[in-house]
Amino acid sequence: MSASPFVINVTKTTFEHDVVQKSMEVPVVIDFWAPWCNPCRQLAPILEALATEMAGKFVLAKVNTDEEPEIAQAFRVESLPTVFALIQGQPVDQFSGLLPADQAREWIMRLLPSPAQLLAQAGMQLAETDPKAAELKFREALELTPDDDSLKIFLASVVLKQGRLDECASLLEALEKRGFLEPEAERLKSELDLRRSAAESGGVDIARKAAEADPTNLKAQIQLADAYAASSQHRKALEICLNVVQNDYGEARAEAKATMVKIFDMLGPGSELTGEFRRKLATALY
Repeated sequence: MSASPFVINVTKTTFEHDVVQKSMEVPVVIDFWAPWCNPCRQLAPILEALATEMAGKFVLAKVNTDEEPEIAQAFRVESLPTVFALIQGQPVDQFSGLLPADQAREWIMRLLPSPAQLLAQAGMQLAETDPKAAELKFREALELTPDDDSLKIFLASVVLKQGRLDECASLLEALEKRGFLEPEAERLKSELDLRRSAAESGGVDIARKAAEADPTNLKAQIQLADAYAASSQHRKALEICLNVVQNDYGEARAEAKATMVKIFDMLGPGSELTGEFRRKLATALY
């Protein structure tokens, strides 16, 4: 057994932590072997040397199938050695039999994230706490892979976080020229629309004063809802829009419904608020 910290023996008890959870951080290579298997004994030092050399870019998890047959059965291992790669908890590649060192290296290298992917991962980690720094990471990644639309969506997200609405709109418009938008891009578009409307109303305080000055002005009520939504006060925004839908049958009703749908897009289908107010909206409409 290698003394490398990047080579570990895995049991049924430790599999979830050492393999599944670890694969959320770096690729995990699972080596299914047995003491009586000569090809296993030849492959082991090759894989262990690569794990040590790459110093944490992947983890080698060794499973002795004589001692841990249940793990082997779960992976439907039929011959030894068999090697699986897990990324984000899912098997992504495998091989059986003995590979020469150069082929084993090539197989491992295909699993590792590219420089652009590493920059994107760094950007995602920074997106909530430091969107400006995240933006730099995404722009560096796009210089390496300029056709990666997922990076453009990440970039639009952090640009929007910094309040650069027109720049975010330009990024989304360029993506929309493909004829579709991914769900995350649709979410950003909805948030952008709400924030633009909120900016036109002057923000929550000004919009609230305008709505209170003339409670019958449904346009002012919807502008207040936009301002609430842009400031993440989603329940207040949805309540105002629902009230308009319940009490108006003209243009304001359609506009309030559209605002609610945009908020649903922002929150996502898994949100409790989305579920609650989708039901209320359906009842009001039908």
